[in-house]
Amino acid sequence: MNNPELCQHLQAINKVKIGDEPVCEECIKHGTTWFHLRTCQTCGQTLCCDQSPQQHMTKHYHADGHPVIASAQPGERWLWCYPDEEFTEY
Repeated sequence: MNNPELCQHLQAINKVKIGDEPVCEECIKHGTTWFHLRTCQTCGQTLCCDQSPQQHMTKHYHADGHPVIASAQPGERWLWCYPDEEFTEY
């Protein structure tokens, strides 16, 4: 993202990654369901959002420290930075 008004984490994103599989692997492993999906911009893992019962993407951020996620929902084009609590559309 080439916007100096954005935090350093969002500025570091050159190409947005979106997961290939429209599933949360952690929910599948544990037999739970998800609401929406998010893709980690550091490792490319796709997990469920905070509206989902297990909130796997936020757990991933706390465990691994990967700062930026993208919505993996069709038609949504946005990024969220956890540490800076910053949102941007792309």
